[in-house]
Amino acid sequence: MQKFKILMKGAILGLASLAAGCASALKDERDPWEGFNRNMQSFNDNLDDYVMKPVAQGYQWITPHFVDRGITNFFSNIGDIGVTINDLLQMKMAQGGQDGARFLVNTTAGLAGFIDVASMIHLQKHNEDFDQTLGYWGTPTGPYLVLPFFGPSSPRGVGGLMGDAAMNPISYVSLGLSTGISTAISGGLFATNAVDFRADNLTSEKIATEAALDRYEFFKNAYLQQREYLVHDGKIPQDKAHEEYHFNIDEELDKELTPPVSPY
Repeated sequence: MQKFKILMKGAILGLASLAAGCASALKDERDPWEGFNRNMQSFNDNLDDYVMKPVAQGYQWITPHFVDRGITNFFSNIGDIGVTINDLLQMKMAQGGQDGARFLVNTTAGLAGFIDVASMIHLQKHNEDFDQTLGYWGTPTGPYLVLPFFGPSSPRGVGGLMGDAAMNPISYVSLGLSTGISTAISGGLFATNAVDFRADNLTSEKIATEAALDRYEFFKNAYLQQREYLVHDGKIPQDKAHEEYHFNIDEELDKELTPPVSPY
Protein backbone atom coordinates (compact mmCIF):
# COMPACT_ATOMS: atom_id res chain seq x y z
CA MET A 1 0.00 0.00 0.00
CA GLN A 2 2.83 2.39 0.87
CA LYS A 3 4.53 1.71 -2.48
CA PHE A 4 1.25 2.43 -4.27
CA LYS A 5 0.94 5.76 -2.46
CA ILE A 6 4.49 6.74 -3.40
CA LEU A 7 3.89 5.80 -7.05
CA MET A 8 0.67 7.82 -7.05
CA LYS A 9 2.53 10.81 -5.63
CA GLY A 10 5.11 10.52 -8.38
CA ALA A 11 2.42 10.42 -11.06
CA ILE A 12 0.59 13.45 -9.65
CA LEU A 13 3.83 15.40 -9.29
CA GLY A 14 4.74 14.52 -12.87
CA LEU A 15 1.44 15.91 -14.17
CA ALA A 16 1.83 19.05 -12.04
CA SER A 17 5.38 19.52 -13.32
CA LEU A 18 4.21 19.14 -16.93
CA ALA A 19 1.59 21.85 -16.38
CA ALA A 20 4.19 24.11 -14.76
CA GLY A 21 6.60 23.49 -17.64
CA CYS A 22 4.01 24.57 -20.19
CA ALA A 23 3.23 27.71 -18.19
CA SER A 24 6.93 28.59 -17.84
CA ALA A 25 7.27 29.00 -21.60
CA LEU A 26 5.96 32.51 -20.98
CA LYS A 27 7.90 35.05 -18.93
CA ASP A 28 7.00 34.64 -15.28
CA GLU A 29 6.38 38.07 -13.78
CA ARG A 30 6.80 36.58 -10.30
CA ASP A 31 10.41 35.67 -11.09
CA PRO A 32 12.33 38.69 -12.49
CA TRP A 33 15.56 37.43 -10.87
CA GLU A 34 15.45 34.01 -12.53
CA GLY A 35 19.12 34.03 -13.61
CA PHE A 36 20.35 34.74 -10.08
CA ASN A 37 17.83 32.31 -8.60
CA ARG A 38 18.84 29.43 -10.85
CA ASN A 39 22.50 29.98 -10.02
CA MET A 40 21.72 30.11 -6.33
CA GLN A 41 19.67 26.92 -6.55
CA SER A 42 22.62 25.22 -8.27
CA PHE A 43 24.85 26.35 -5.39
CA ASN A 44 22.36 25.03 -2.84
CA ASP A 45 21.94 21.78 -4.77
CA ASN A 46 25.69 21.16 -4.76
CA LEU A 47 25.89 21.94 -1.05
CA ASP A 48 22.99 19.58 -0.42
CA ASP A 49 24.44 16.78 -2.58
CA TYR A 50 27.87 16.88 -0.95
CA VAL A 51 27.00 17.84 2.63
CA MET A 52 23.40 17.89 3.83
CA LYS A 53 22.01 14.85 2.02
CA PRO A 54 24.85 12.47 3.00
CA VAL A 55 24.66 13.68 6.60
CA ALA A 56 20.86 13.30 6.62
CA GLN A 57 21.11 9.79 5.13
CA GLY A 58 23.67 8.80 7.76
CA TYR A 59 21.50 10.28 10.50
CA GLN A 60 18.48 8.36 9.21
CA TRP A 61 20.49 5.13 8.99
CA ILE A 62 21.88 5.21 12.53
CA THR A 63 18.90 6.73 14.34
CA PRO A 64 16.14 4.37 15.50
CA HIS A 65 12.71 5.41 14.25
CA PHE A 66 11.33 6.17 17.72
CA VAL A 67 14.34 8.40 18.49
CA ASP A 68 13.99 10.18 15.14
CA ARG A 69 10.29 10.73 15.83
CA GLY A 70 11.06 12.02 19.32
CA ILE A 71 13.60 14.54 18.01
CA THR A 72 11.15 15.72 15.35
CA ASN A 73 8.46 16.08 18.02
CA PHE A 74 10.85 18.02 20.28
CA PHE A 75 11.61 20.67 17.66
CA SER A 76 7.98 20.74 16.54
CA ASN A 77 6.98 21.49 20.12
CA ILE A 78 9.47 24.36 20.29
CA GLY A 79 8.00 25.62 17.02
CA ASP A 80 4.54 25.74 18.62
CA ILE A 81 5.71 28.78 20.62
CA GLY A 82 6.13 30.76 17.40
CA VAL A 83 2.92 29.28 16.00
CA THR A 84 1.00 30.51 19.05
CA ILE A 85 2.50 34.01 18.84
CA ASN A 86 1.65 34.23 15.14
CA ASP A 87 -1.89 33.01 15.88
CA LEU A 88 -2.33 35.95 18.23
CA LEU A 89 -0.72 38.41 15.80
CA GLN A 90 -3.25 37.26 13.19
CA MET A 91 -6.14 37.65 15.67
CA LYS A 92 -6.83 33.89 15.69
CA MET A 93 -7.52 33.77 19.40
CA ALA A 94 -9.22 30.36 19.59
CA GLN A 95 -6.52 28.75 17.48
CA GLY A 96 -3.87 30.48 19.58
CA GLY A 97 -5.38 28.99 22.71
CA GLN A 98 -5.32 25.54 21.13
CA ASP A 99 -1.70 25.84 20.01
CA GLY A 100 -0.68 27.24 23.40
CA ALA A 101 -2.39 24.29 25.05
CA ARG A 102 -0.50 21.93 22.71
CA PHE A 103 2.80 23.39 23.89
CA LEU A 104 1.90 23.14 27.57
CA VAL A 105 0.62 19.57 27.28
CA ASN A 106 3.57 18.31 25.25
CA THR A 107 6.14 20.13 27.39
CA THR A 108 4.78 18.60 30.59
CA ALA A 109 3.04 15.29 29.85
CA GLY A 110 5.07 14.78 26.68
CA LEU A 111 8.49 14.96 28.37
CA ALA A 112 9.67 18.29 26.92
CA GLY A 113 7.89 17.53 23.66
CA PHE A 114 9.55 14.24 22.75
CA ILE A 115 6.11 12.58 22.87
CA ASP A 116 3.23 14.24 21.01
CA VAL A 117 0.60 13.77 23.71
CA ALA A 118 -1.42 16.72 22.36
CA SER A 119 -2.20 14.87 19.13
CA MET A 120 -3.26 11.83 21.14
CA ILE A 121 -5.93 13.94 22.83
CA HIS A 122 -6.94 15.54 19.50
CA LEU A 123 -5.36 18.97 19.92
CA GLN A 124 -4.78 19.82 16.27
CA LYS A 125 -1.41 21.18 15.18
CA HIS A 126 -1.45 24.28 12.95
CA ASN A 127 1.05 25.85 10.58
CA GLU A 128 1.61 29.55 11.22
CA ASP A 129 4.79 31.59 10.78
CA PHE A 130 5.77 35.25 10.59
CA ASP A 131 5.70 35.27 6.78
CA GLN A 132 2.00 34.37 7.02
CA THR A 133 1.49 37.09 9.62
CA LEU A 134 3.03 39.68 7.31
CA GLY A 135 0.80 38.41 4.50
CA TYR A 136 -2.25 38.55 6.77
CA TRP A 137 -1.63 42.27 7.35
CA GLY A 138 -1.27 42.96 3.64
CA THR A 139 2.48 42.78 3.00
CA PRO A 140 2.94 41.61 -0.61
CA THR A 141 5.01 38.52 -1.29
CA GLY A 142 7.34 40.25 -3.74
CA PRO A 143 9.40 38.48 -6.41
CA TYR A 144 10.50 34.88 -6.03
CA LEU A 145 13.94 34.69 -4.39
CA VAL A 146 16.24 31.72 -3.78
CA LEU A 147 18.34 32.26 -0.66
CA PRO A 148 21.71 30.62 -0.03
CA PHE A 149 21.32 27.66 2.36
CA PHE A 150 17.58 28.29 2.90
CA GLY A 151 16.27 27.79 -0.64
CA PRO A 152 12.90 29.08 -1.97
CA SER A 153 11.77 32.38 -0.46
CA SER A 154 10.74 35.97 -1.25
CA PRO A 155 11.42 39.46 0.15
CA ARG A 156 8.50 38.94 2.53
CA GLY A 157 9.87 35.50 3.32
CA VAL A 158 13.18 37.06 4.41
CA GLY A 159 11.29 39.19 6.91
CA GLY A 160 9.43 36.07 7.96
CA LEU A 161 12.67 34.20 8.63
CA MET A 162 13.94 37.03 10.83
CA GLY A 163 10.66 37.14 12.74
CA ASP A 164 10.63 33.37 13.22
CA ALA A 165 14.22 33.47 14.51
CA ALA A 166 13.22 36.13 17.03
CA MET A 167 10.35 33.91 18.25
CA ASN A 168 12.49 30.78 18.50
CA PRO A 169 13.69 30.17 22.08
CA ILE A 170 16.76 28.36 20.74
CA SER A 171 18.02 31.81 19.75
CA TYR A 172 18.12 32.73 23.45
CA VAL A 173 18.87 29.38 25.09
CA SER A 174 22.50 30.27 25.71
CA LEU A 175 22.05 33.75 27.20
CA GLY A 176 24.33 34.28 30.18
CA LEU A 177 26.87 31.69 29.06
CA SER A 178 30.31 32.33 27.63
CA THR A 179 30.53 33.01 23.90
CA GLY A 180 32.11 29.67 23.03
CA ILE A 181 29.61 27.61 25.03
CA SER A 182 26.61 29.62 23.81
CA THR A 183 27.66 29.23 20.19
CA ALA A 184 28.13 25.49 20.62
CA ILE A 185 24.71 25.01 22.25
CA SER A 186 22.64 27.13 19.89
CA GLY A 187 24.60 26.00 16.83
CA GLY A 188 24.26 22.36 17.82
CA LEU A 189 20.49 22.66 18.30
CA PHE A 190 19.97 24.47 14.99
CA ALA A 191 22.18 21.94 13.18
CA THR A 192 20.34 18.98 14.70
CA ASN A 193 17.01 20.49 13.69
CA ALA A 194 18.24 21.07 10.12
CA VAL A 195 19.59 17.52 9.75
CA ASP A 196 16.45 15.99 11.26
CA PHE A 197 14.23 18.01 8.92
CA ARG A 198 16.36 17.10 5.88
CA ALA A 199 16.22 13.43 6.83
CA ASP A 200 12.44 13.56 7.13
CA ASN A 201 12.26 15.23 3.71
CA LEU A 202 14.48 12.76 1.81
CA THR A 203 11.70 10.65 0.30
CA SER A 204 9.38 13.43 -0.82
CA GLU A 205 12.27 15.47 -2.31
CA LYS A 206 13.44 12.40 -4.26
CA ILE A 207 9.95 11.81 -5.68
CA ALA A 208 9.56 15.45 -6.70
CA THR A 209 13.02 15.66 -8.27
CA GLU A 210 12.51 12.50 -10.33
CA ALA A 211 9.04 13.56 -11.49
CA ALA A 212 9.81 17.22 -12.32
CA LEU A 213 10.60 18.14 -15.93
CA ASP A 214 12.18 21.39 -14.69
CA ARG A 215 13.20 21.06 -11.05
CA TYR A 216 13.62 24.81 -10.62
CA GLU A 217 10.15 25.59 -11.99
CA PHE A 218 8.54 22.84 -9.95
CA PHE A 219 9.87 24.02 -6.59
CA LYS A 220 9.24 27.68 -7.44
CA ASN A 221 5.58 27.02 -8.21
CA ALA A 222 5.19 24.67 -5.26
CA TYR A 223 6.62 27.26 -2.86
CA LEU A 224 4.58 30.21 -4.16
CA GLN A 225 1.36 28.19 -4.25
CA GLN A 226 1.84 26.87 -0.73
CA ARG A 227 2.58 30.35 0.64
CA GLU A 228 -0.56 31.75 -1.01
CA TYR A 229 -2.60 28.85 0.35
CA LEU A 230 -1.28 29.25 3.91
CA VAL A 231 -1.64 33.04 4.06
CA HIS A 232 -5.31 32.78 3.05
CA ASP A 233 -5.97 29.62 5.12
CA GLY A 234 -6.91 27.75 1.98
CA LYS A 235 -9.43 30.39 0.82
CA ILE A 236 -7.70 31.69 -2.30
CA PRO A 237 -9.07 35.05 -3.55
CA GLN A 238 -11.01 34.80 -6.82
CA ASP A 239 -8.58 37.10 -8.63
CA LYS A 240 -5.75 34.64 -7.90
CA ALA A 241 -7.54 31.31 -8.06
CA HIS A 242 -7.32 31.09 -11.86
CA GLU A 243 -3.57 31.76 -11.90
CA GLU A 244 -2.46 28.71 -9.96
CA TYR A 245 -3.23 25.01 -9.72
CA HIS A 246 -3.57 24.09 -6.07
CA PHE A 247 -3.27 20.57 -4.78
CA ASN A 248 -2.36 18.89 -1.52
CA ILE A 249 -0.94 15.46 -2.27
CA ASP A 250 -0.43 14.52 1.37
CA GLU A 251 -4.02 15.37 2.25
CA GLU A 252 -5.32 13.19 -0.57
CA LEU A 253 -3.07 10.15 -0.07
CA ASP A 254 -1.45 10.21 3.37
CA LYS A 255 0.28 12.52 5.82
CA GLU A 256 3.47 10.53 6.34
CA LEU A 257 5.66 12.47 3.89
CA THR A 258 6.59 16.14 4.05
CA PRO A 259 5.02 18.26 1.26
CA PRO A 260 7.76 18.86 -1.32
CA VAL A 261 7.72 22.67 -1.38
CA SER A 262 11.48 22.89 -0.87
CA PRO A 263 14.28 20.76 -2.28
CA TYR A 264 16.13 20.79 1.08
